[in-house]
Amino acid sequence: MKYIGMNGGIVEAADAVIPVMDHGLLYGMGLFETFRTYQGKPFLLERHLNRLTDSCRELGIARKADAERISGWIAELMEANGLQDAYIRYTVTAGEGLLGLPAGDYAKPAEILFAKELPAANAALYETGRAMRLLSLPRNTPESSVRMKSLHYMNNILAKRELARYPEPSGGPAEGLMLTSAGDVAEGIVSNVFFVMKGRLYTPDVGTGILPGITRAVVLELAADLGIEAEEGRYDWDVFAGADEIFTTGSVQEIVPVTTLIGVEGEALTIGQGVAGSITRTLLYAYRRKAGLDI
Repeated sequence: MKYIGMNGGIVEAADAVIPVMDHGLLYGMGLFETFRTYQGKPFLLERHLNRLTDSCRELGIARKADAERISGWIAELMEANGLQDAYIRYTVTAGEGLLGLPAGDYAKPAEILFAKELPAANAALYETGRAMRLLSLPRNTPESSVRMKSLHYMNNILAKRELARYPEPSGGPAEGLMLTSAGDVAEGIVSNVFFVMKGRLYTPDVGTGILPGITRAVVLELAADLGIEAEEGRYDWDVFAGADEIFTTGSVQEIVPVTTLIGVEGEALTIGQGVAGSITRTLLYAYRRKAGLDI
């Protein structure tokens, strides 16, 4: 990235700095959203900004992101970096404060905008799927009643490091799966998870401490529109491993089938027929149509 967005403007990457007294740096007080563009337009932008605004309100950060302004800023940054489509990260930090834990609100937050090239398209991934490995590290509990997409990402980073210690599966990089401390399926390192049994769709409920993902919510809405029964609940590893189909959701990779599960002892289990299942395919097709793709 040659250029980065800072506080509504665009600067060279080397000039994008924040003060050392920013409470986003000192205490992790800040939030971010990641999403992508389709045909140059940020997808589900208002939903992402609404989630961020709600979290800012709870943390006492004075920021209500305006979709029209942010959309224009994204377009400018993409043009500066020579991008037709992009992976976008929009961050709001609490801003500068005194050293010490504050009791009041933050009046002058900072904004940071990144736009980088999307990962290379891999059509085979959506057909043959990927592996998901059960991790020993549990999902931590959220700092508030519902997990925010905050700057506090240590649990995810430690999970990523655990995953990196294992040999890479033959089909390419795996996603890691975290359980709660009680042993319930929670989520991937950078994704929400769904599974299908006997034509019914299941996903962990937000009470497990998962991030209430934007793509996750859209998938549940699409399932309802398509007449696919769905349930949110608590499920252990054995139930999950017995699924007919499994897939992950995320704003950049969309809906990715999981065709192999790997247990903590390294045992591998093929899910379904080892390729994307019919409900996974149906939901991916519907999702891409919603994104405006001509498929």
